[in-house]
Amino acid sequence: MHRPPSRSQRLAGADAFQGVWNGDVGSGGGDGSSHSTRPQAERESRRIKRSRNLPLNIANKNTHAPRPFAAFEQEVVSQSALRAAITAAYRVPEPECVPALIEQARLSVSVAQAAQSLARRLVGALRASGSRSGVEALIQEFCLSSQEGVALMCLAEALLRIPDTATRDALIRDKIGGGDWAAHASNAPSLFVNAATWGLMITGKLVATSSEASMASALTRLIAKGGEPLIRKGVDLGMRLMGEQFVSGETIEQALANGRKRETQGFRHSYDMLGEAAATAEDAQRYYLAYEHAINAIGNASARRGIYEGSGISIKLSALHPRYSRAQRTRVLAELLPRVRALTMLARQHDIGINIDAEEADRLDLSLDLLEALCFDDSLEGWNGIGFVVQAYQKRAPFVLDQLIDLAARSRHRLMVRLVKGAYWDTEIKRAQVEGLADYPVYTRKIHTDVCYLACAKKLLAAPDAVYPQFATHNALTLASIYHLAGIYRAGQYEFQCLHGMGEPLYEHVVGPIAQG
Repeated sequence: MHRPPSRSQRLAGADAFQGVWNGDVGSGGGDGSSHSTRPQAERESRRIKRSRNLPLNIANKNTHAPRPFAAFEQEVVSQSALRAAITAAYRVPEPECVPALIEQARLSVSVAQAAQSLARRLVGALRASGSRSGVEALIQEFCLSSQEGVALMCLAEALLRIPDTATRDALIRDKIGGGDWAAHASNAPSLFVNAATWGLMITGKLVATSSEASMASALTRLIAKGGEPLIRKGVDLGMRLMGEQFVSGETIEQALANGRKRETQGFRHSYDMLGEAAATAEDAQRYYLAYEHAINAIGNASARRGIYEGSGISIKLSALHPRYSRAQRTRVLAELLPRVRALTMLARQHDIGINIDAEEADRLDLSLDLLEALCFDDSLEGWNGIGFVVQAYQKRAPFVLDQLIDLAARSRHRLMVRLVKGAYWDTEIKRAQVEGLADYPVYTRKIHTDVCYLACAKKLLAAPDAVYPQFATHNALTLASIYHLAGIYRAGQYEFQCLHGMGEPLYEHVVGPIAQG
């Protein structure tokens, strides 16, 4: 069986080649030894010449060797110590990085006790609230923690594609009301594949369902109670849930109008646009114009209240360039940076904050490069409205904060830093598995993300001159911990954030004048 040569064999082959190339013409073998009959002194002299010529020959040979990664060499070499630390933490095994995080996130006994007490008060007030709206009203009416409620929302998802009432009723009669559900489930993709997702989104926890057969019977019971019109009503509520509960408006003007009531209660908004990454230059141009229009609209509505008291905007860099990847770094910096600079300058004219949104892990370095270039742009000197989003589920998060704090000091900006848990967990896990990587860029356990979030929060609060922290969390204990870690609140110190349609019930008990506690 043929085997590839070992390292020592390969080296011997190279020596043999050089020996034949530079050696005597005679009865020598191919192993680099000499069998010449010349006098010993002459053989020694020629051997010395061969050894002196050898490095030159090797250098000549390697001059034309392929170097496929030569374009990246300068970038790797020029990494600062802080950027190198970010790179080193990319896929560190959790057992190696979590112990240090636990120490960094540890609270004093007094702070921990105060935080637990406040969290209990918030949760108690939340549960005692009598009024419900949006998701809460839907849960009350259809009891979505039950099989009937989950079944109803899953059917609504399937019916969303059917525009007319008659066809909807026909689907209900044919697939559900006629009792042929089991046969349908066995012959086609399940209508209930997203049951756990619906349960998680609406009730905040996974709803256990024993089987599709039992859920089908739950739908049959619903139909027996009210018929197809009841199911259609559920569809309407489901549409309202998705269209109004989690999206503030189809246009920026609608979103601003819908947000005015909350603003009178003390809320402020950071708007972004739903959409995927740009696939073409035309997509990128369309997103750019949409961002430009949104910044003007938000700026006019904010009436120059400032970056802390007024509303702001988040931009997705992959929506502004069709090749937003590390491999296209040179092109991206040349083409995308002018667009981001123009949008940021427009935001400065209106004095509203602009955040660079977080994306997949492999785009983090490129986003940091663009942020650094933006911070040292002369046209933005002295303005503190530039922001960056950091995902706490990434193992690099604490080191990214070190870089941002250092960048703020060097560029003389106070950067806004939004700390989030992270939104691409499934994608990051799957991508690492598909590529056969040794570990993941994100934590695999939620509790580790929570620990990292608290450690990052402490780091942000410790650098008030460099960063304006924006803590995005729906966790009452995390909120309470940060509140007590920060001490007595003062305007412009930090802010909490929540997703539209999800966190308002909790923050209704938090937002308000400081004098009210």
